[in-house]
Amino acid sequence: MKRFSILILSVFSVACIGNVLLAAKPQLREIIVSHTDANKVLQLYRIKEDGSSRRKITNSRHGCVMPAVSPGGRKIVYVQQSPKGMNLWLCDIDGKGSKALTKSGRNLVPSWLPDSRHIVWMLSKPKPGKDPAASSQLHIINTETLQSRRLFTDPEQIKHSNAMPVASPDGKKVAFVSNRSGNYRIWVSNLDGSHAKEISLSSTEYDKAARAPIEQKVPAWSPDGKWIAHWEGVEMLHLSRFTGKQDRKRDKLITQSWNVWVVGIDGKNKRKAGRGDDPTWSPDGFVTRSFPDRKKGGPKIMVETKSGWQELPIVPPRSRYGRFAWIPQRGML
Repeated sequence: MKRFSILILSVFSVACIGNVLLAAKPQLREIIVSHTDANKVLQLYRIKEDGSSRRKITNSRHGCVMPAVSPGGRKIVYVQQSPKGMNLWLCDIDGKGSKALTKSGRNLVPSWLPDSRHIVWMLSKPKPGKDPAASSQLHIINTETLQSRRLFTDPEQIKHSNAMPVASPDGKKVAFVSNRSGNYRIWVSNLDGSHAKEISLSSTEYDKAARAPIEQKVPAWSPDGKWIAHWEGVEMLHLSRFTGKQDRKRDKLITQSWNVWVVGIDGKNKRKAGRGDDPTWSPDGFVTRSFPDRKKGGPKIMVETKSGWQELPIVPPRSRYGRFAWIPQRGML
């Protein structure tokens, strides 16, 4: 009887130790990422942050980019390309039940409101070879009724081009891009466009070496609503492949100017996060950035942690990339 009791106790102890070890092991978070498939078409994949469990969830003929996951974690909005334009599409977290939200046009950079029902995005009508942000306005749509309208109702804001919106975590404000003060800068306003203010002051307006203005794009709001990350540098439209004039030295200077910055919503405590573009925030509040890596033959994506920067191996080598989004960890809505 004593031996049996000792055996039961030992099994129980091993089980407890095993549970403790499982509890101590951090749970891998999940991501929706856009990168090229075997046919060189950009598709959406569901993947763990260490690059494992990769599953393709779209099968588009022309490409899917710019995914955004609803705060509840159940739905994805993304941009699907077609010969007629770029439209917003909606599907569930595994790519099922997809439907178009907008008609043909240049619909870009969707962002969810915290109710997991409404989406804000930019509708652009650019001239050939011009920056899409130059002729863009912000819109909002109800994903259930498909009713949409311009986001801003403040007459003062509609006078200007407004692009790349991202709603604050509480849904009361929106960060966006505008050139109303000169070069493109990050602005924050109430959701209706009122009380707009420039949020991230730049130390310089013009890069003398690259002979081009310094701009800001791609705002991203931290989960706690206290910080905004954004890209800052010389716009890629100044590169040789867009100007038609070969200048490798200038091209290098332009790409070297690309950095991700973080600034408080009060406009204070601005810091350079590092080289890169397309910032996002992890669910626990760490900023990410991406940049071309010649050795990899594609983008290298980095996430800031308590112990420093670490790579997110979510895009295979020699692949094109169309941005990514974290799947929220909190309870589904």
